[in-house]
Amino acid sequence: MWSIRKRTLRMIMEASRDSLPLEFGAFLKAEKNVIYEIAMLPGTIQGDRHTLFYLYNKPIDFSIVGSVHSHPSGITLPSDEDKHMFSNSGAIHIIVGYPFELESFSAYDRASKPVEINVI
Repeated sequence: MWSIRKRTLRMIMEASRDSLPLEFGAFLKAEKNVIYEIAMLPGTIQGDRHTLFYLYNKPIDFSIVGSVHSHPSGITLPSDEDKHMFSNSGAIHIIVGYPFELESFSAYDRASKPVEINVI
């Protein structure tokens, strides 16, 4: 079972609001299945329908467990591109959607299956 700290989720939602109308994206850091921080990758490109990560910029950091990105449309279902990235970049992935409230998110595993995350 995964959990995320409320302050981390608030920070993600605020960054997503600040990025409008573009997507926001970052990586998730966790300890013992508790997501406690995000990691920004240098060179990340934000677009109106995509976030591009240059994975060669990803540090070797075993606390990075997955990704988070926003969907300004408000739909938190993963696209085919999201599913491909999920399968290659960690165990847990979060998509946040407009209006970027604490309950405006969905989480997925590397197989793009929905996962429940507790907000603590």
